[in-house]
Amino acid sequence: MPKAESRLAMVRRARRINRELAEVYPYAHPELDFVNPFQLLVATVLSAQTTDLRVNQTTPALFAKYPTPEDMAAAVPEELEEIIRPTGFFRAKAKSLIGLSAALRDNFSGEVPGRLKDLVTLPGVGRKTANVVLGNAFGVPGLTVDTHFGRLVRRWKWTEQEDPEKVEAEIAAIFPKSEWTMLSHRIIFHGRRICHARKPACGACPISHLCPSYGEGETDPEKAKKLLKYELGGQPGQRLSPPPDYPGASAPPLGAAG
Repeated sequence: MPKAESRLAMVRRARRINRELAEVYPYAHPELDFVNPFQLLVATVLSAQTTDLRVNQTTPALFAKYPTPEDMAAAVPEELEEIIRPTGFFRAKAKSLIGLSAALRDNFSGEVPGRLKDLVTLPGVGRKTANVVLGNAFGVPGLTVDTHFGRLVRRWKWTEQEDPEKVEAEIAAIFPKSEWTMLSHRIIFHGRRICHARKPACGACPISHLCPSYGEGETDPEKAKKLLKYELGGQPGQRLSPPPDYPGASAPPLGAAG
């Protein structure tokens, strides 16, 4: 029976995985299109239970009609629902968007606050959404514990926790604060492209030598290569407006072929 890994060894392995992922994904970034904190906040709320691609295809029309919190707070619910319908759960999401927009208007002078304790007071905004906004719109370090993040850190045996807040606390203790935001991007990128939920592409994984769960997925290199997604699989990314250093193609707008 193999000897149990010490905490020190796990921390060293975790930090090495982060360094190696940084080499694989030097262009890792938030995969939601946004130009200001309000747009990122709205897009993140819409991203629940759907893909970032679907959100990015939906938000151009949304922000054209409701560019500010004041505009969105005054929206006719049915009209807002119709625009965000493609993202699913549109009635609940519309309620959250109108509520958080009204809270921004009434409590924060129409500006998105840059503190966690303020952000989580907004309707529909939990720690995950708050950390996305803090890390990417304000440069405040935060860990984004979404389904990909949770799946991978458990596969890598960095934590056994299932509860997102407990996962966040345990991973935060392994890495310096300055790494939190980029670590989140790298892990989420890896989860979307290689380390899938149902069939991870183990045989095409650049960090398989550091993974205690190697073999859970397809180990044959040729078969694994066919499982790769987005730019690694030769397909467009999720953003309609990706950063300049993104090596893949832009996603198509809503209704476009492909």
